[in-house]
Amino acid sequence: MWNDAAFMEVAVRLSRRAVAAPNPGVGCVIVRDGQIIGRGWTGRGGRPHAEVRALEQAQAIAGEKLRGATAYVTLEPCCHHGKSPPCTDALIQVGITRVVIACEDPYHEVNGGGIAALKQAGIMVETVIGEAIAREQHTGFFTRIHKRRPLVTLKLASTLDGRIAAQPGVQTLITGEAARRHMHGLRRQHDAIMIGSGTVRADDPLLTCRLPGLEGDSPLRVVVDGRLRLSPESQLAKTAKQVPVLVFTASENKQRREALVKQGVEICNVDTDAEGKILIRTVLRLLAERGVNRVLAEGGAALAASLLGAGCVDRVAWYHAGMLLGEKGVSAVATLPEDVLLPRLEPMDVCTLKADRYTLYKAIS
Repeated sequence: MWNDAAFMEVAVRLSRRAVAAPNPGVGCVIVRDGQIIGRGWTGRGGRPHAEVRALEQAQAIAGEKLRGATAYVTLEPCCHHGKSPPCTDALIQVGITRVVIACEDPYHEVNGGGIAALKQAGIMVETVIGEAIAREQHTGFFTRIHKRRPLVTLKLASTLDGRIAAQPGVQTLITGEAARRHMHGLRRQHDAIMIGSGTVRADDPLLTCRLPGLEGDSPLRVVVDGRLRLSPESQLAKTAKQVPVLVFTASENKQRREALVKQGVEICNVDTDAEGKILIRTVLRLLAERGVNRVLAEGGAALAASLLGAGCVDRVAWYHAGMLLGEKGVSAVATLPEDVLLPRLEPMDVCTLKADRYTLYKAIS
């Protein structure tokens, strides 16, 4: 009897190591005689694929042929020629006997074709084993395919009374060191970090992942800056050649644009609404076209309101600090139009970070 659920759980844990956009971060394990002989996850930028890495490790241990072995994969193996050969071919060529797949791949060049190719080669295929946890892991990729935008997680760090700063334009340390370390880990799980121009001016943030050993995993840094007020002397601009910075703006300020581009900042002009505000849905669509699967929106209040008003918030990562700032403090979310229907939020994860509390919510309506 195969212990499919346990081996698939290992594959899902491996998939969490991947920094793979535009590809989904897939995990794979190869099992023979009840023992794991190969482990793999999608490489940086999408290559090598998880199956290829796991097969290479398995062959180093068990030899060229893997007859009798089972491959556990969190997402249907690809069956088309892209920048890499099909993973279905790799599985077939080494003699894998059985493949267990958690989720089918909705991408139009796969979409059941990988399963069909494996079955045609005489391989036993089992599906939807461990689907729930694998689907959650791949939800950013699925959102990009189905909704033509990335999965958006709104990160808020507020006091108990929902304030993010003591007053407008003033940087206020809300959470403690443990929460900030946790937040750096959250950044590493996303392909892009998005902030508004007000947060840049108030905090001059770096927006990188600064956990030991993960400094190279910092995601794309995105600034929604309608009037192009990002300073060429900001930390973001001065580090743009090391970690990419993309600014969405409606401004035609040639002098500021040239100064930022010289620093390595990429600038993309987008349309605005009747009030002159950048169309956030357009920003998300353009990010999706770049292969961004997951966006972490870190602030501030205006950006949070824009995303909520557009109905584009899928998760809320909320850090609550044990302090109060009162009514003069800045609200975590700016004023929303009266006709906006906000989603109900269901808690997915809760943990205590010394004096602070972290809750991850999922939008369910």
